[in-house]
Amino acid sequence: MFAFIPLFLLGQEPGKISVEHDILPPPALATGFIAGDTIIQPDSIQLDSIQIDTTAIDSAAKPVIEDPIVYNAEDSIIISFDGQKVYMYNKASVTYQNIELTAYYIELNLQTKEIYAEGILDSTETLVQKPVFKQGSEEYESETMHYNFDTGKAFITKVVSEQGEGRLLSEKTKKISKNVFITKNAKYTTCDADHPHYYLHLSKAKVIEGNKIITGPAYMVIEDFPIYFPFLPFGYFPNSPTYSSGILVPTYGEEQNRGFFLRDGGYYWAASEYVDLAIRGDIYSKGSWGVKLHTNYRKRYKFSGGFDFKYAMNVYGDKGLVNYTRSPQFQIMWSHSQDPKSNPNRTFSASVNFSTSGYDKHNSYSANNYLRTQKSSSISYTRRFENTPFNLSVNLRHSQNSTDTTISLSLPEMTFSMAKIYPFRRKKRTGKLRFYEKFGFNYTGNMKNSITAKEYELMKKSFPQDWKNGIKHNLPISFPSFNLLKYVNFSPGIGYNEKWYFNKKNYTYSPTEVVGPNGRMGHVKIDTINGFNRVYDYSFSLSSSTNIYGMYIPRNPNSKIKGIRHKFTPSASFSYRPDFGAAHYGYWQPVQVDTTGRIEYFDVNAGGIYGGSPGMGASGAISVSLSNNLEMKVIDTKDTTSTDDKAKYKKVKLIDNLSVASSYNLIADSLNLSPISLRARTTIKGVSINMGAILDPYEVNENYRRIHKYVWNERNGIQKLGRLTRANLSFGMKFKSKKGEKEAEDKKKKIEEDKVLPGSYDDYVDFSVPWDFGFDYSFGYSGATRSAPHGRFTQTIGVRGSISLTEKWRISMNTNFDIMAHEFSFTTVNVNRDLHCWSMAFNFVPFGYMKSYSFTISAKSSMLKDLRLQKQQSHYDNF
Repeated sequence: MFAFIPLFLLGQEPGKISVEHDILPPPALATGFIAGDTIIQPDSIQLDSIQIDTTAIDSAAKPVIEDPIVYNAEDSIIISFDGQKVYMYNKASVTYQNIELTAYYIELNLQTKEIYAEGILDSTETLVQKPVFKQGSEEYESETMHYNFDTGKAFITKVVSEQGEGRLLSEKTKKISKNVFITKNAKYTTCDADHPHYYLHLSKAKVIEGNKIITGPAYMVIEDFPIYFPFLPFGYFPNSPTYSSGILVPTYGEEQNRGFFLRDGGYYWAASEYVDLAIRGDIYSKGSWGVKLHTNYRKRYKFSGGFDFKYAMNVYGDKGLVNYTRSPQFQIMWSHSQDPKSNPNRTFSASVNFSTSGYDKHNSYSANNYLRTQKSSSISYTRRFENTPFNLSVNLRHSQNSTDTTISLSLPEMTFSMAKIYPFRRKKRTGKLRFYEKFGFNYTGNMKNSITAKEYELMKKSFPQDWKNGIKHNLPISFPSFNLLKYVNFSPGIGYNEKWYFNKKNYTYSPTEVVGPNGRMGHVKIDTINGFNRVYDYSFSLSSSTNIYGMYIPRNPNSKIKGIRHKFTPSASFSYRPDFGAAHYGYWQPVQVDTTGRIEYFDVNAGGIYGGSPGMGASGAISVSLSNNLEMKVIDTKDTTSTDDKAKYKKVKLIDNLSVASSYNLIADSLNLSPISLRARTTIKGVSINMGAILDPYEVNENYRRIHKYVWNERNGIQKLGRLTRANLSFGMKFKSKKGEKEAEDKKKKIEEDKVLPGSYDDYVDFSVPWDFGFDYSFGYSGATRSAPHGRFTQTIGVRGSISLTEKWRISMNTNFDIMAHEFSFTTVNVNRDLHCWSMAFNFVPFGYMKSYSFTISAKSSMLKDLRLQKQQSHYDNF
């Protein structure tokens, strides 16, 4: 859609106004104003040679000037002998009411109430100080201008005006009334060059300010080459200063599978300043179609948001054949945000993105949407109770995996929390806190109702049987921490958790085989008993930590290394949890599992929304972790200006973190030692390296189940620290040009200073081409299992880079390669060219499900988004 700010057009050309160029010696700056019919000059200007007799003019014939006319000029102001004409030179300006006119030369005629303005050619034959006319918010520049104060009519030549994002250039323009303009041989363009690279040529047009623009025959001109097809015999364009309703023009194209199409055509309804609505549709020649609804709403200082509903029916193949499919898909999106100033204690927000699992695959036009497999939504209400420690939040949540069509819903989830309070703390405290005043606790309560199911099963699920619900209470109690020997900090604590469920499971022995708890056939029958069910657990803990520093300073005073610092952070904790498998808790039920009479224990709360019952067996675990950090201070060889000794050194991290952690259960009768976790992170010359491993100290049997037998036995000694169950390594590197902009600027200065001769080698070779290149490597290993006795390995490498051959050309690429599978994943190659007011883009996906290409030349302006040339092959043709 094209929109022009009202200005112009042509009727018959009026007679030229004769201008007298009587040059008189002027003062440095002349100013004055006209009140009624009298020209008034300041006292500083001597006009002894000019006699003005205002009584000689018939008062009945004199025009009436309603308001003063203020004028000034930098060089001179010349007043005619009859007092009816004023000639102004060099940076002249005239102001009347809300009208302001500036130009090199202005001629003011009081008798006809007309004004004439023009610019001047400088030494390079360039027209400067062109007439610039301002009236209210309207402003435009021209070559010459005639304007009548009384009628408001004007005749303008070679006018240039800003029209929103574009400009209107007209050979001849006439203002025929206050809000109506006509123009001839006009050019509309969004190019800001003096000579536009492209424009829409309008043979004639009529502009009604704040209403509409009507044009005669029009055609496109690119680089001064006229393109007569498509030819517009006439045009009608709304030109309202406020947004208004109208038709949305569709885009057109072709796909191999779905045929020719018209997309995103429809109607936009500007309902009010608070809400709007857009309805769009897609239609394909082979039967596919779609409908899209979008609305925005906003109330200033209150809230704002948007809502989208999209429905698509995708048809592939020919009806009656085996490959014929119809795939209905839909998507719902909603975003809502509240202005923070609306209510500081209550907030409501929404971010909803829900769709059928195949919507993005069949209806997305971007690679990111196509590759996305996870979606989530949240509708949230929070309330903060002023002057209290209490907060309340209510959420509706959704998440889905489009790969396996799994959907999880939480409707609703409510959380009530209390910030930490100190019940024994004095209200009016003086001095230090006493020991018991550091005692505090906080509380968090959570209620949740959720379900996880396949997309096609969701509506068939039963609320009492398939939905999971419950309430959870968490009450951590913190005791005052204390220091031992001034350096070791100890922090005791008690944790209490309680879960409320509304059913539990009952297990009984069945002589005949039934589906068991693990989904396999067995002799254990499961029944669900409805009713209130309380599950609680508690634990005690004591943690301690400290920091130990080591320093190495070289003896050589000339060493570039000032020192190496080692930070060692040991921490240890003890936690105790009773045996919740005891019969009086009722959490674990003993049941005969086979005909031999073998007994196993089953969790009566298995599958609960907050997890099952606390574990069987008491736990008295000691956890230990050791963390290391190594830094070095060296001379900064790049700092040649600083005189401060401290400023000459810089820190270099040798090891960001090297840690090891494990725990030992003092009470357990077997498998006391937990797996050993190793973590390391460092940065070497900008390369970040992360690695980790988990070692299991116990061996496994033929079924890959852990047994109480250390891997370091009498035969192996301690040659083997543990059984590797998981390992990972990742690092990445990035390179880029460092001196691109600086070298280009230095080269420019050398040329300006004539330090580089014209035609020298530097004029032809540019070594400052901006570029960047990077890659990421990732390695992973998971331990042996029954299905993978040698473990599983993963290795991937990602490569990305870009280069700007010139200021206008840019080439970029991105790819990933799976080393183990010997195949590439999503790969793109992009070529972009800046064409000033246009842009060219070539995007290529050489292989894979997204194999496609597109070549587009389009105008940059959003107003002319449909003005483009495009050739493409859609990735939908790969289906």
